[in-house]
Amino acid sequence: MTTAHDPATGATVWLTGLPSAGKSTLARAVAQRLRVAGRRVEVLDGDEIRAFLSAGLGFGRADRHTNVQRIGFVAELLARNGVTALVPVIAPYADSRDAVRGRHEANGTAYVEVHVATPVEVCSVRDVKGLYAKQAAGELTGLTGVDDPYEVPETPELRIRTQGRSVADTAAVLHTFLTERGLA
Repeated sequence: MTTAHDPATGATVWLTGLPSAGKSTLARAVAQRLRVAGRRVEVLDGDEIRAFLSAGLGFGRADRHTNVQRIGFVAELLARNGVTALVPVIAPYADSRDAVRGRHEANGTAYVEVHVATPVEVCSVRDVKGLYAKQAAGELTGLTGVDDPYEVPETPELRIRTQGRSVADTAAVLHTFLTERGLA
């Protein structure tokens, strides 16, 4: 649960969803809106973080958990220091996301979970990184939401359906949501 915060206070906005759901695109669009409004913002993209903080980790459950915890730690650190951290990360397991939320709550840091709810059929057509094509061709296993689990958030603060909607529309929905809670 999130309450209104002083404008100088940061927050973590965790965007979870399937590969190619639109998490990073949405995060970047909202980041731009927040910057225009004078907010300090960082986007902690899951792919970029994996290349630096989590290099060497695999995609098994334990490594995915470690990756999510590392990203969550950085997000909470930024948020505690007045930055809005937009975090587009698959984070397929509820217990991993819950641990990140718990750390934020223990430190009195605002945390908002946003489920970018795009059906796997739509994600596979978008296929931004070619993962679904590789999985279909037998070149890749362990694709989240296809042959590896994705635990859909039961009670996110916000669920955004991207199918058939523009980036501007979904960004406006998230920005309005954050504004109403004093986080934008």
